[in-house]
Amino acid sequence: MIWIPRRWFRYFVWIPPPPPPPPIPSPPQHYQQSQTQQPTYPQHPYYPMYYPPTYIPFPQPAYPLTPEEELEMLKEYKRVLEEDLRELQDELRSVEERIRELEERLRKSRGGFG
Repeated sequence: MIWIPRRWFRYFVWIPPPPPPPPIPSPPQHYQQSQTQQPTYPQHPYYPMYYPPTYIPFPQPAYPLTPEEELEMLKEYKRVLEEDLRELQDELRSVEERIRELEERLRKSRGGFG
């Protein structure tokens, strides 16, 4: 069973299909009439080729999960979420520290001119 953490979803990007190819021009009509006439068929409108979506579908877990498998999956998910939370808290601390540094620098530069 493959389980993908939720934080990886931000890397799944849907790529739109390429534009349809231009319509094929009809061959030029010859003004000379031949002895045998070709039957004319009604021309069908041009339909673009269908391109299926190119995103990677999320693999669905095999159901039904046993309680042991579900418990293991949830424990792993909790561990990943806690790791993400620690990373976000570290990032928040570094941003707050940078804000304090910039505010202190601005206070010093304003204080020297006042």
